Amino acid sequence: MFNLFKKVLGKTNDAIKDVVPKKRKNIPKDEFEDILLEADVNYELVEKLLASLPKTINRIQAFNSLISIFQYDVDFKNSKETPFVEMIIGVNGAGKTTTIAKLAYRYQQEGKKVILGAGDTFRAAAIAQLTRWADKLHLPIVSTQQGHDPSAVVYDTIESAVAKGYDHVIIDTAGRLHTQVNLSEELKKMIRIANKAKVGAPHRKMLVLDGTQGSSSVNQAKAFNEMIGIDGIIITKLDGTAKGGSVFSIANELKMPIFYIGTGEQPEDLITFKANAYINTILDEIFI
Repeated sequence: MFNLFKKVLGKTNDAIKDVVPKKRKNIPKDEFEDILLEADVNYELVEKLLASLPKTINRIQAFNSLISIFQYDVDFKNSKETPFVEMIIGVNGAGKTTTIAKLAYRYQQEGKKVILGAGDTFRAAAIAQLTRWADKLHLPIVSTQQGHDPSAVVYDTIESAVAKGYDHVIIDTAGRLHTQVNLSEELKKMIRIANKAKVGAPHRKMLVLDGTQGSSSVNQAKAFNEMIGIDGIIITKLDGTAKGGSVFSIANELKMPIFYIGTGEQPEDLITFKANAYINTILDEIFI
């Protein structure tokens, strides 16, 4: 687990080394502040984290301060329903389609039967991309033409999964926040139709956030949560940025369960988020 987090936080840790070239047992408080800001932790949160710390900080004190951000009640909503229906939400460009492929691959490795629903009918490219992943992973997919009603895709995908005994349904959705009213109504309709196809569906609404976007990803999350209610978060693209500290800001602002971190472009590049491992990987670059 630690090696995997080291991979995803590689560029963040390189940036930390620029601030603290040499590991030590203790570091000054202002240096710890510089490290957090360099890793793209929100300034107000940095001030909050530093408030209870002494002028010189050791590893245990640093860990206790950082882990406090994740001390909130969360419901991971792991339903025992079969098929288990997930709706994947997020703005275009966040890595939504690739994340769906990673989730599907993960379930496949657990011996589960998975079916995909191409519910982003706003973009032909989204349907084509998800279809390519379905072909690559040998997964069935329900799709339609660009511009058609995505709720029909939702219904047909779930109905097919129920009839054929699939374990997991993963449905893509459109992500165009610049037309919030239309998107909101479309997503609400998709949720209603999912519940008609199978009572209680979707069992989990997962939001994909681009880890390189910092505070704007938090604003996206708040917007989607107000629209339909979000059950959990998947953070992508952290491996390609030095902004690995954005996870702290996301957790602090949203207080939602973070399920997974994307670590690359391949189907296997998805790891379960563990706050302890995440924090310790960062602290390994600072303290002896």
